[in-house]
Amino acid sequence: MRIDDEAVLWSASEEDRAGRPLLLLLHGYNSHEGDLFGLAPYLPLQPVIASVRAPIDAGYGYAWFPLFGQGPDESVGGAEQATTAVIEWLDRAAPEATGIGLLGFSQGGAMSIELLRRDPARFAFAAAVAGFALPGERDGDDRLAEVRPPVFWGRGSADDVIAPELIAHTQAWLPEQVDLDARIYEGLGHSISERELGDLVAWLGARYA
Repeated sequence: MRIDDEAVLWSASEEDRAGRPLLLLLHGYNSHEGDLFGLAPYLPLQPVIASVRAPIDAGYGYAWFPLFGQGPDESVGGAEQATTAVIEWLDRAAPEATGIGLLGFSQGGAMSIELLRRDPARFAFAAAVAGFALPGERDGDDRLAEVRPPVFWGRGSADDVIAPELIAHTQAWLPEQVDLDARIYEGLGHSISERELGDLVAWLGARYA
């Protein structure tokens, strides 16, 4: 499994990336790298933004790992491979980057948490919008609980896409591992509202203050 280097969307040229923090965007299931990149005009100006295409062809778009409904083991195993692929891409594309921020939607939100779990020292924070934490233990979980990086977890009360058991697991697991800012938006489905976007932008701005 490998990230397509040519499919990555960057907010700045290679010459303009030096010395700036990196914010990595991770799209949702059956989507593409252009989806979250549309948020770039609203996001803080300090970081260079890189929007990455997931490595699995899902038909109309791309996926990071098999859907949870296809089997928890398949999802967790696929996410582990995708996490390795993102790490390898970072080693190729931004080997000097430190304190990398993560912003993911849905399955991309799950990936942002998986990346934090893999290497808590490499990633400064994660924002998981309509996302979730996958079950099971990871080698980096103990270190994650020590570092307790900031995590924004926003979800809609009317989101019927993410399985209830995943929501329950995330509610129980995240507060024990990270410095959590959890927000629920009444009546919101599996999407991002203007209110949530405002909260997210403010939260991200605080990370670069």
